[in-house]
Amino acid sequence: MPRLLLVSNRLPVTVKAEKDQVSVVRSPGGLATGLSRPHERSSGVWIGWPGDVSRLSAAQRTRVESQLSELRLVPLHLSPSEVSRYYEGYSNRVLWPLFHYLPDRVPRQDRDWEAYAKVNERFADLVARHYQPGDTIWVHDYQLMLVPGLLRQRLPEARIGYFLHIPFPSSELFRSLPHRAELLRGLLGADLVGFHTPSYVHHFSSTLLRLLGLETDIDHVTYEGRSVRLGAFPMGIDTASFESLAHDAGVLEEVRITRERSAGQRLLVGIDRLDYTKGIPRRLLAVQRLLEREPTLRGRLRFIQVAVPSRTAVEDYAAYRDKVDELVGRINGLYGSVHNVPVHYLYRSFNERQLVGLYRAADVMLVTPIRDGMNLVAKEFCAARPDEDGVLILSEFAGAATELREAVIVNPYDVEAMADTIHRALEMPVEERRKRMQALRAQVKSRDVHWWVSHFLDTLQSVPTPTVRSVPGAAEAIARLKESPRRVLLLDYDGTLVGYTARPEQAVPDPELKKLLARLAALPDTSVHIVSGRFREKLEEWLGDLPVGLHAEHGLWSRSGPGAPWRMLEGVSPEWKERARPLLDTFSSHVPGSFVEEKTASLAWHYRQADAGYGSWQARELRLKLCDVLADSPLEVLPGDKVVEVRPRGVQKGRVVAQALEGVAPGTLVAAFGDDRTDEDLFAALPEGSLSVHAGGKTSRATHRVNGSVEVRKVLAALLEA
Repeated sequence: MPRLLLVSNRLPVTVKAEKDQVSVVRSPGGLATGLSRPHERSSGVWIGWPGDVSRLSAAQRTRVESQLSELRLVPLHLSPSEVSRYYEGYSNRVLWPLFHYLPDRVPRQDRDWEAYAKVNERFADLVARHYQPGDTIWVHDYQLMLVPGLLRQRLPEARIGYFLHIPFPSSELFRSLPHRAELLRGLLGADLVGFHTPSYVHHFSSTLLRLLGLETDIDHVTYEGRSVRLGAFPMGIDTASFESLAHDAGVLEEVRITRERSAGQRLLVGIDRLDYTKGIPRRLLAVQRLLEREPTLRGRLRFIQVAVPSRTAVEDYAAYRDKVDELVGRINGLYGSVHNVPVHYLYRSFNERQLVGLYRAADVMLVTPIRDGMNLVAKEFCAARPDEDGVLILSEFAGAATELREAVIVNPYDVEAMADTIHRALEMPVEERRKRMQALRAQVKSRDVHWWVSHFLDTLQSVPTPTVRSVPGAAEAIARLKESPRRVLLLDYDGTLVGYTARPEQAVPDPELKKLLARLAALPDTSVHIVSGRFREKLEEWLGDLPVGLHAEHGLWSRSGPGAPWRMLEGVSPEWKERARPLLDTFSSHVPGSFVEEKTASLAWHYRQADAGYGSWQARELRLKLCDVLADSPLEVLPGDKVVEVRPRGVQKGRVVAQALEGVAPGTLVAAFGDDRTDEDLFAALPEGSLSVHAGGKTSRATHRVNGSVEVRKVLAALLEA
């Protein structure tokens, strides 16, 4: 397998210092476990922050560096300021709450963005220094969202994967970020962008459409001439390890003791990081409500809530802990007795053996986050129950709910419903419990962490884009134009000479553009042609006084110069319109902001002013219906930039090339500029040795690529400097 470069915020180790001794210990956890095998097999490198080693002596740091090197771990050391601003600041005060649908927790001012961007630059630089041709790079999680794009700039031919371990929010929420576009472009530097669930993929696709105007085609999106694959890859756990621990004699003894001490009681268990996304307060309220409603459960119900300390330096987490402490105290004060209390609250970390002991002892496992990317605790509970008993209550807002359908799914915001669900779980017949757990365990076993790693890496290896064809840009196009003594320029209008506008009639040529075209046409041995999809009347009104050739409606109408007659292609009839117009009118009436434009021999449905997501969806529907209505007709349905057009076959911009080259001397350079699907017909018809320039990031047959209409004008203006 190719050498694997893993990139994550933290290295999969913990640095332990005791007196003069220092050691590097591998961390437990799904990610470290799952990636250790490909890391070893590929002789790969893992890049990340090793934690705070600033208090170590010089000798201790040297020993740490040596041990990390032996493990092929490359540390990126962060200053206290970077930890405060990049990690605790932007990553965990901005991205974390917003991605978990808690925008009210996001600070009012985005003060830590620069630190976030700078640390992402440092990660990208370090990865680039260790990269060798043929390596595969896998970047992880929300702390490093800019890294794929930065790596693409440094390593254009690298194979890069990215996986987000938290939810990707709806486009409405994501769009509230001030630096939203930069984050999206960062992710699009990858060849494969992975998420836990299909709904996160959908949210990401919707956001790309609404913010960058990029439409997803099933499972990929085209960006800057590259195809970026999108996919759902639900992360698993090391199932075999948990199942093995569940049979361990020491663990079974701990289970016996726990059940013995809970004799006569039903045992509920919750295990979470103390994070405001985990839904602990509402869970406690549900337990309180159950005890209020069911007096017979008082003294017979024991709820063990493990809360692992998390991000203690972040103010919101300290306030959250106080809230949980208060609720625990209130419930125990109301329903506790001299002999026992209903809630046993443990604010500390547990090792895997202790966790498995709790999993096996539980009658009911409560996993009720208000939002969670996946939640591996739910899967760990199932793996730790070879007795095929126990009930899993799972939040519908955890990513795991997409897979673990045999769990009892609950809305964590509905306290009353949670109380009902807990009661139902406690009363569930043994046959139903076993049937559910058998299905859950089969799912968890079949899709463990090793399956997840293999599935992602196999998909990444299958993406056919690591070898990027280097497409020349503006400088090379200028050089070719200048070195040729004779030129024919074929220029698209919308999207190429001017930017797109909400309505077609708003794209009036500015004085600078008209002056540029006039000066180009005045150059010796240079002819200029505007090849557009617009009406001939509009081109005549806007550009008719210029000494340039005009070609309207994709070449249906042409005129050679000012005062020359317009000529139409022969054999084109508009009679077919009556078959297509009713359908286009129907979509126009159903989609606010859309409208139908009628040309001599074509009809176009524009939806640039419509809601981006709805408009794109309706455009796909319209294309399918038009293909049915117009089957067996000499017509074609053409998708464009926020437009669907119906036109006769053969009426396309490539027909203009022969007209424009009539009487042209041998050795003349033909240069065509365009930005959308209709211009590909123009590029395809060019004679060998021509110059074709695509303006934008779509897939194109063009020999050169520039960044939009602004850069097109710069290329053309440079020709005047010759």
